[in-house]
Amino acid sequence: MWWDEYVATGDIPISKHESNPRFTDEQKRTAVDHYLEHGRSLARTMRALGYPKSREYLCRWIDELAPGRRKYRGPNSRKSSPAPETKAHIVAELESRGCTAAEVARRYGCSRVSPYHWRRDIIESHNGDADNRGRSVNEEYDKLPTDVGKLQEMEENLRVRVRELQLECDVLEGTRAILKKDPGADPNRLSNREKAGLVTLLRAKWKLKDLLTYMRMAKSSYEYAMSASRQDKDEETRTVHRAVVASFRRSGFTYGYRRVLKDVNSDEKIKIGEWTVRRVMRSEGLLARNPRKKRRYSSYVGEISEAPANTCRRNDGTHDFSADAPNKLWVTDVTEFAIPAGKVYLSPIIDCFDGMPISWSTSTSPDAKMANSSLEGACSRLGRDEHPRVHSDRGGHYRWPGWISICEKHGLVRSMSRKGCSPDNSRAEGFFGRLKVEFFYGCDWQGVTLEEFAGMLDTYLRWYRDLRMKSDLGYMSPMQYRRKLGLAA
Repeated sequence: MWWDEYVATGDIPISKHESNPRFTDEQKRTAVDHYLEHGRSLARTMRALGYPKSREYLCRWIDELAPGRRKYRGPNSRKSSPAPETKAHIVAELESRGCTAAEVARRYGCSRVSPYHWRRDIIESHNGDADNRGRSVNEEYDKLPTDVGKLQEMEENLRVRVRELQLECDVLEGTRAILKKDPGADPNRLSNREKAGLVTLLRAKWKLKDLLTYMRMAKSSYEYAMSASRQDKDEETRTVHRAVVASFRRSGFTYGYRRVLKDVNSDEKIKIGEWTVRRVMRSEGLLARNPRKKRRYSSYVGEISEAPANTCRRNDGTHDFSADAPNKLWVTDVTEFAIPAGKVYLSPIIDCFDGMPISWSTSTSPDAKMANSSLEGACSRLGRDEHPRVHSDRGGHYRWPGWISICEKHGLVRSMSRKGCSPDNSRAEGFFGRLKVEFFYGCDWQGVTLEEFAGMLDTYLRWYRDLRMKSDLGYMSPMQYRRKLGLAA
């Protein structure tokens, strides 16, 4: 063997521990026992006993008297002892005189004396002097080639094998994810489309050729599956596109992206995100209608009767338009719609519990009959013990005898805002603002008669009551919200 030449010529760099007899066997045993009983710390043992002066001595004694008990202290200290092939490669590199023992130790994460110990074990195995402890290891060394080139070839083969095992591990992990974390995941159970998806997922780490070879998949099959997947994705994109456009049109071109998102996702077959909706609406030019300033209609005609107190105003000057049940607080007002054919006026009664327009009337003239008829329609839905507050502005409709008599007849509590202060009736103003943005502004009313306009307005108000989603009601309409609470049939 190639070691024999070094042994015969005396060129083997025998460790200095082998020729130093100044420590007795009892001292060595005492040092090893202290090391094992006090946390296996070399430095602690040397400080406590005052000897030996070198770690190499103590390491040698531990390996001799307590084999396998010494704590490994290399850069990779948590790793186990290197494989026999690696040990042989390290010893061969050291014997080639290309580097020092310290450089080998830093490179392979072992102690500086370990290569000498491994060399000794190899020599003893070939001289027949190995003890029972090293016989199985020496048998492995006997099988190793002695040529440095062959050892390097073995090392390269091992690297290739490790890479193959890593590829197999990554493929199995991806397969488990596709098969819903199936413990028995098998890549052969995947369809070609699933295999193509897995290959695409791992292409950032592995070459396409290696992945296709492992998956036993022809490149033509991979390309076909990817083409089909892209077609499916394109069809899915078109489906989403159509759903967003259809939702916007169903809303009468009034919904913004939030309500379109909720409407589209109500279909269990389609689940999309906010930015998808916004991207589609932007590409199609689907814009929710925006408010614009116009001269507002005013029904104020002077202080023709005594104005009741504002019961919605708090002590701090703010207003509370909330209600914990239907028919507790109503708000009302009159608004004007000017179209080429003339003017149409609307007088609704709005329940502050959920913003539902419970009654409304339209007219081409803002007279008392219009306001009184909407209030009568709302009162017809009251229960025997229901007496809501009715809040309005200081318009003449709410100060004439007819309105006052209806309130007294049904036990309604009147409430009025300050003169010329629209925030005092902000709940009704907000309803009109949304109504005009969604229904009126931005539409061409040329050729529409007053009767046709009134019919279209009535249709919108019914849609608003029964179907239009409100974010503060969990994206339900007022009627749907009441049905959910059991307050409506």
